[in-house]
Amino acid sequence: MINGRRQTRRYVLGDYLASNVAWFLFNIVRFHFPGIVAGGSLKAYLLSLRVIEGQIIFPLLMMGVYYLSGYYNQPFFKSRIQEFVQTLGSVLVNTLLIFFIALINDVLRIRIDNYELLLLLYALQFVCVYTVRAAITGNATTLIHQGKWQFNTFIIGCGPKAVKQMRELYEPRQALGYRIVGFIRVNDETPAPEVADRTYPIEELPRLCREMKIQELIVAPEEDNLVELHRLINTLYPLNLPIKLGTDEFNIISSRVRLTNIYGAPLIDMSNCAISEGNKNMKRVLDILVSALALILLSPLFLVLAILIKRDSKGPVFYQQERIGYRHRPFKIYKFRTMKADAEEGTPQLSEENDPRITRIGRVLRKYRLDELPQFWNVLKGDMSLVGPRPEREYFIRQIVERVPYYVLLHQIRPGITSWGMVKYGYARNIDEMISRLKYDILYLENMSLLVDLKIIIYTIRTVVTGKGV
Repeated sequence: MINGRRQTRRYVLGDYLASNVAWFLFNIVRFHFPGIVAGGSLKAYLLSLRVIEGQIIFPLLMMGVYYLSGYYNQPFFKSRIQEFVQTLGSVLVNTLLIFFIALINDVLRIRIDNYELLLLLYALQFVCVYTVRAAITGNATTLIHQGKWQFNTFIIGCGPKAVKQMRELYEPRQALGYRIVGFIRVNDETPAPEVADRTYPIEELPRLCREMKIQELIVAPEEDNLVELHRLINTLYPLNLPIKLGTDEFNIISSRVRLTNIYGAPLIDMSNCAISEGNKNMKRVLDILVSALALILLSPLFLVLAILIKRDSKGPVFYQQERIGYRHRPFKIYKFRTMKADAEEGTPQLSEENDPRITRIGRVLRKYRLDELPQFWNVLKGDMSLVGPRPEREYFIRQIVERVPYYVLLHQIRPGITSWGMVKYGYARNIDEMISRLKYDILYLENMSLLVDLKIIIYTIRTVVTGKGV
């Protein structure tokens, strides 16, 4: 069985050592570069405080850029071309950062020498880093194709379609790395004779995934029912495993998808959206920085609002409610309380226009969206993002999925404090309005980028300032 974390550690350690070697070699050449170092020996130069500090700091800076690029997110099935291009881009960013931090103060006699120095740094970084990366990737690819490294995989389904999927995975001359350890029976399927002894009920799937150390799930149910297929995928998200579909199920997709490989049987990855791994990492880093800063700067406002809420009505300042988030995992969402205490008992209810349960201060908080501010804590914890589809309760999700099964696609990403749907549509007061707002969330899923997030945040600020939150 392949260990993904171990492979990631190989890449991290390889990049760190390569970055250190590149910077060390650059300093040796830099010592001999005309006009940079006046007198002294190479040994004295390399042991100087400034050079030692750089040897410690700059490889770490490089590693930060490599992390943000998303290179470590997917340790296997790396495209050689994408790896080459990604390394070129990351090294370019590192070179420019180092130049403006450390090299711009070097006094050179001729301007062309600056360009030569930059080109030298760029070339050393790229050669060292890419050589190590290519060696690690090449070794992993060889071991996978030889069948020595394999992913423990369950096929969700046990009928003829599941058997066909298994044969397609084993068909290529070079192994794809899948080790089919069992089949999962869904919707009372009758197991095919050749897999009956390896078929398990879907109720045991969470336990089996833990005990058998499953790393991949491939969905191939016998029944071609759109609603049931989406519902099935929804139940698989909490397992936090890659979920892949065969191309026979391509018609269920309502947004852009990611194909996992070209060689062999093409599979559609349902557990990841189309946003690049680099943007995904930068989005998370920005979430942490902005939410931490917001919690600090807004703490005086939090205190004022807490006093107003306590003076206005009995009950706690904060209101928490279970919502469904990333990969269909439940979490507690935090808000300032805008309704009377115990306003909802029994069946979950949505708020209405002129809802008598809303307090006086609650109407103001909702109008300016101030009740959502405590969710910066959810963002910091990792339950939510600054921008993403609004999280709903399980009670309403079941009703939505019955009518628009592709709602489950939203669980590919973290829910957000604000969203395209909230900006364009606002609060939903019933299931019909939730479904109408859903089209904006699907549009966001298809067009995710940091630039789109920025636009949504700007429009959200305008909504807050103008008081158009209700």
